[in-house]
Amino acid sequence: MAGAVAGVGVGLGLSCSTTTTKLSQRRSSSSKTTRRCCVKMAVSLDEKKKNYALQKSEEAFAAAKDLMPGGVNSPVRAFKSVGGQPIIMDSVKESRMWDIDGNQYIEYVGSWGPAIIGHADDEVLAALAETMKKGTSFGAPCLLENVLAEMVILAVPSIEMVQMVNSGTEACMGVLRLARAFTGKERIIKFEGCYHGHADPFLVKAGSGVATLGLPDSPGVPKGATYETLTAPFNDISAVENLFETNKGEIAGIILEPVVGNSGFIAPKPEFLNAIRKITKENGALLIFDEVMTGFRLSYGGAQEYFGITPDLSTLGKVIGGGLPIIEMVAPAGPMYQAGTLSGNPLAMTAGIHTLKRLQKPGTYKYLDKITGELVQGIVDAGKKAGHTMCSGYIRGMFGFFFTEGPVYNFEDAKKSDTAKFARFYRGMLEEGVYFAPSQFEAGFTSLVHTPEDIQKTIAAAEKVLQQI
Repeated sequence: MAGAVAGVGVGLGLSCSTTTTKLSQRRSSSSKTTRRCCVKMAVSLDEKKKNYALQKSEEAFAAAKDLMPGGVNSPVRAFKSVGGQPIIMDSVKESRMWDIDGNQYIEYVGSWGPAIIGHADDEVLAALAETMKKGTSFGAPCLLENVLAEMVILAVPSIEMVQMVNSGTEACMGVLRLARAFTGKERIIKFEGCYHGHADPFLVKAGSGVATLGLPDSPGVPKGATYETLTAPFNDISAVENLFETNKGEIAGIILEPVVGNSGFIAPKPEFLNAIRKITKENGALLIFDEVMTGFRLSYGGAQEYFGITPDLSTLGKVIGGGLPIIEMVAPAGPMYQAGTLSGNPLAMTAGIHTLKRLQKPGTYKYLDKITGELVQGIVDAGKKAGHTMCSGYIRGMFGFFFTEGPVYNFEDAKKSDTAKFARFYRGMLEEGVYFAPSQFEAGFTSLVHTPEDIQKTIAAAEKVLQQI
């Protein structure tokens, strides 16, 4: 038996076999005087605009700081680690973004991963328009859930059943609860710098915005919520073995990003994933792949297909919009409760179905590998030519680079990067019309609509900026 959970933007999937223990989860108002701010949104899209200005973004962000904590709804967007003015976006199309001042960018964030076929794809938009004629949310089953679930099951090696959820955080919360319910154990191992959403049990030595802002384990999380969370450095097999030795019979499973994307791009050592798989089997624990970023991006079957490792549980998301297995234990089939008002909504299902159809076309991942390799090599070569110490890595449509000699095997290595230099590089690239994630500790993403010309323009911009900084 197996299962999967999928949702808008992100989800989770799990699989369980009747012959072996297998689980794969695929993956405010202010009390002050009321204030109003009207920002004119008329935007000129003149590509030949010479002056890089952010006046409208400045006005909008100043107003936003009175409306939202820090002026944003997700911490990395505040630009605190790179400095300068957060940019307020107006529209996206294919590989481009436009801000409300009319500046155009070649972008490599991809809405943090899901835009693998490009932004605002015409076929997907047309399909969504047709779906919306029937309504945007039913709060009841729809046939599209069957279609997307079957596509996920056929694509991802470990998934046998799927349940839809609404976010990566929700997916990882569900898979953790399921692992504990299935094994009857409570302790979980996660890796330093890996980010599995902002649920309390995962906010221990976390990555993403936690790493970007240099925050300690989050205030407001009770000790009891993280007491059963154990941590180890990524790529450190001996540390994992020691945790199992000192916590015999108590560990429900290991959760990890098979390729880390929330401490920058960090690939596993060749033997690491195989060793983790072996250790979990020997100790009656579950191996959980958080493939919210890597699912359908490293290959059509995710990181587990790319590396040839079959996890017990997987979380999926971003590219497909959701996924969760060992489903027979999940309500209403079983006792472990999981629910969501918008889970499996028709718009998310439609977008996921049409995205996966596009990814099935021949040459998809060969093209991603080609352009990403050229991009990363071009930037690093330009950096070294300008006298900077840099290292990099990529797999298919996911990449990263650090201003340190490397190699980078874990979060401690990543923290050796010159983040002040990255900030200067980042701001310089914005002025040249290139938008990367505003943090040294976030991976980058390419898409099928990034052209060779986009890559060459980006490399040329990097050469110019790296010489200047």
